[in-house]
Amino acid sequence: MSIEDMLSYAEVDEILNLLDYEYAKKIPEKVRDLFRNERMPDYAPKIDLDISLEQQNLQRKTTILLAVLNLNYWCQNENEKQDFLIELADNEKEKRELEEKYSLNNLFKNRNKDVINNNQEEHIEITKYKKQNFLQKILKKIRNLLKK
Repeated sequence: MSIEDMLSYAEVDEILNLLDYEYAKKIPEKVRDLFRNERMPDYAPKIDLDISLEQQNLQRKTTILLAVLNLNYWCQNENEKQDFLIELADNEKEKRELEEKYSLNNLFKNRNKDVINNNQEEHIEITKYKKQNFLQKILKKIRNLLKK
């Protein structure tokens, strides 16, 4: 088992110990034993009850495990489960969109397009405009008169 899993199990176990008895009793004893036995023995997570779980520096797997526990044991009816699943799907969709938008490949693609656009602009030549002096103006007028 990975260290990340063991850390997550320790955090979940600590959160379950802090829950009201009403919620804690809904979790089967086998599941609670799994978290107790597989946790990292020398890791004691500090869970502050005054701060939301989102703001605490928890492992990502801890959040996932809590979501699974919520879905399997704390959701009271099917409507609540469906609402929770829809919310999870929306979060996953938003996460994928953000990952796609800010992925390294897309960042480099946009950068390459900018480089290509800059290269195209470099091929355009700027012509200098020479101001005609007095003699050139007179010659031009004479030529125009002769052409008519």
